[in-house]
Amino acid sequence: MMKLHIRPDRDTWPQLLARPERPAADLDALLHEVFGAVKAEGDAAVLRFTEQFDKVRPAQLRVDADTLAQAGAHIPDALKAAIALAKQNIERFHAAQRLVPTIIETAPGVECWREERPIERVGIYIPGGTAPLFSTVLMLGIPAKLAGCNEIVLCSPPDRQGRIHPAILYCAHLLGIDHVIAAGGVQAIAALSIGTETVPAVYKIFGPGNQFVTAAKQHAQRLGVAIDMPAGPSELLVMADGTANAAFVASDLLSQAEHGTDSQVLLVTTHADLPARVAHELALQLAQLPRKDIAAGALAHSKAIVLDDDAACLDLINQYGPEHFIICCANEEFYCRGIVNAGSVFIGSWTPESAGDYASGTNHTLPTNGHARAYSGVNLQSFCKSVTFQRISQAGIRHIGPAIEAMAEAEGLQAHRNAVTLRMRD
Repeated sequence: MMKLHIRPDRDTWPQLLARPERPAADLDALLHEVFGAVKAEGDAAVLRFTEQFDKVRPAQLRVDADTLAQAGAHIPDALKAAIALAKQNIERFHAAQRLVPTIIETAPGVECWREERPIERVGIYIPGGTAPLFSTVLMLGIPAKLAGCNEIVLCSPPDRQGRIHPAILYCAHLLGIDHVIAAGGVQAIAALSIGTETVPAVYKIFGPGNQFVTAAKQHAQRLGVAIDMPAGPSELLVMADGTANAAFVASDLLSQAEHGTDSQVLLVTTHADLPARVAHELALQLAQLPRKDIAAGALAHSKAIVLDDDAACLDLINQYGPEHFIICCANEEFYCRGIVNAGSVFIGSWTPESAGDYASGTNHTLPTNGHARAYSGVNLQSFCKSVTFQRISQAGIRHIGPAIEAMAEAEGLQAHRNAVTLRMRD
């Protein structure tokens, strides 16, 4: 169960808040081998590595249109209805993120503005191992479609029968994503980065994955392909006080703990008796979970931390920078105002983290491992670029021209100065 820490000294916080260490693995040799083979051999290399790593060789890499269209036949109506509700809410939330261009006259006759343009070709990676994350198809595919990306390439690993989970295919078909590739792992990221006969090279890659996928995405960056954000194991921090429902708190902690044994969940509180009540609920609920062994592994390196007051709690939470931050306390407004480092915030006892994972409308692709200090979660702008525009009249260049000339001359860039001087003389 979670380790209890009562009023730890601030000097110990960095060590206390350290993420679980993953087994060190030197993946450089593997990355160079796979990326090199995919560059040289294309589809053949992707199929070979899929057979080597996933123990299956799909009949073909690209899922055909009929298989996509028929995926819904394998999905219960109740799940289709749930997916439809989630799709509606995710679309509504992300559509509201569109930026409206505003023309700013920075000086008389000088107009500047910014417009968004979609990234033309993106790749989305959907894990399909112990938990086929069809919800991630919605979280990535919907904003990509709203942004206007011309081409969306979806990669997901096949099962032992060489097929992608039907819920993943159903969501892809629902969104109009027809370029679906039955490949995962390093070989899928290599194919998206370099391109093969079947897999187009993309400009940016999105989506979660294991340490091999994460390392491959980082390698893709070195080849000039953008990625959504640095990734790591899932994590959640709950701030709770004596008003919190211990059963609710335990359920939220377990919802992230079941992702993987390297996930981390933290309970922070000002009430010394709460950890014991939560621990009791954890034991009761854990025993009923199909993935209890995984969740128990995560709980083994998770922590309950008791501090003296709200100010100290907020300092610790901002230092940690959680991927998911749940506020279950009477003084919730204090934490809402004061939080600066978090991927997504869940306010109140009736707002489980699972809501954000599936159907409230916010995106569940979020920064982990402390990257919330500098990164945002995936949003509509993640699939766009901003292009600046400017228009200068004759009066405008007369107004700012002398300043440009003076600055260019001071930097020793005479051609820059001349580009203005010629216009000023004309």
